Amino acid sequence: MKKILSLAITAALTLSLAACGNSSESVSNSAKNSSDTGNNSAKTTETRTLKLAALETAYGADVWKEVTAAFEKANPGVKVETTIDKNIEDVIGPGMKSGDFPDVIHLATGQPKGLTETFVKDNNLTDLTDVLSMTVPGESVTVKDKLIPGFVDTTITNPYNDGKTYLMPMFYSPTGLFYNAGLFEQKGWEVPTTWDEMWALGDKAKAEGLALFAYPTSGYFDSFFYALLNEVGGAEFFTNATHYAEGVWQSAPATQVFDLISKLATYTEKTVPANANKDNFAKNQQLILDNKALFMPNGTWVVGEMSKAPRAEGFKWGFTALPAVQEGGDRYSYTFFEQIWVPAKAENADLAKQFIAYLYSDEAAAIFAKVGAIQPIKDMSSKLDGDNKLFYSIYDNGAKAAMGAFATTDPVEGVSISDSVFASIDSLITGAKTQQEWVEGITKASDALRAALK
Repeated sequence: MKKILSLAITAALTLSLAACGNSSESVSNSAKNSSDTGNNSAKTTETRTLKLAALETAYGADVWKEVTAAFEKANPGVKVETTIDKNIEDVIGPGMKSGDFPDVIHLATGQPKGLTETFVKDNNLTDLTDVLSMTVPGESVTVKDKLIPGFVDTTITNPYNDGKTYLMPMFYSPTGLFYNAGLFEQKGWEVPTTWDEMWALGDKAKAEGLALFAYPTSGYFDSFFYALLNEVGGAEFFTNATHYAEGVWQSAPATQVFDLISKLATYTEKTVPANANKDNFAKNQQLILDNKALFMPNGTWVVGEMSKAPRAEGFKWGFTALPAVQEGGDRYSYTFFEQIWVPAKAENADLAKQFIAYLYSDEAAAIFAKVGAIQPIKDMSSKLDGDNKLFYSIYDNGAKAAMGAFATTDPVEGVSISDSVFASIDSLITGAKTQQEWVEGITKASDALRAALK
């Protein structure tokens, strides 16, 4: 399941991301000794070991085995010890408490236990800025030139506002509203391009016993919320909101955001909050496949998550950016992306940087793409087909990309901006909390975090 996000993405972010489980897998791929071409006798080389820890998401564990094996093949004398688990934080946590740190960790922000955020807040990350200037192994281009612009200019990758990159972007997923395109064809309905059109469709659907909206968990509102902030107030407003500017939540753009979400709450399938958790989130996603709700915020991983689920006759995935707030206005699709990083106490930071640079190679990207894990590499969308072609071409069809998140702060006891903004939406849907109470909670958390801003 995507992080219990936010991408939404991310889903996913997200993610947001893959459904949690208890399986654990540890893989060691041994480096092979090189051969002496002169006498055909074995020549031994010093073995270097790289320890990789990765969250097992909907992309599975096998893809990491294949990528690390390819890295070993290209680097004789290197052995990658890979730990992949759906509960990776629990698996590596005890070892790190005793000083045994992985060299590389693939774990995005936004996970329930917040391990990545803890490392960020405690300044326990290795500076990865020099990775951007490294030449991608086996190629003639640098990592920075290989990446889609903007992915290392966010508050997520550069959390300290010092111009340095500490988390490198990995798999990215456009997030937006997913729907059954087959149903729209059957009904002769047009996909709304403005919120006014959205409400009109909601009334039409209600007359036929269908809800306009559903969501997997309240965490999926992160990508939705960030895109909406950009639509309503633009980049400057988004920055002020995510950096806890004084009075920002009482501004006209913020009020418009709160009004839109509160109105959307009245069009939301009422059973959603009861299932909006890590165990039952798929039931909410199933509402779209069963034609019981029209739209849900999600990321591209949802296709894999629901690949074996039953669906209505004629079902096919549809995907759209958020409706514009006014005719001709900007429409946004938030891009959720996962991150990979190096703990400050990693024993093999230099080798870890080489490995991360390799992950942006055409070879690694092709391996990841086979399971739908798409790197933020230029021109990758042109190499895709099927559903992924639809999803990753959203920015070619007029939508703008939103990136970034609430800025990192020093820890403030008892305060979580994610809980205040996103987790409270369940209560907004059920009526347990009013819009005013929701806004007051967000304002209180924002005020508390302002002084702790890094």
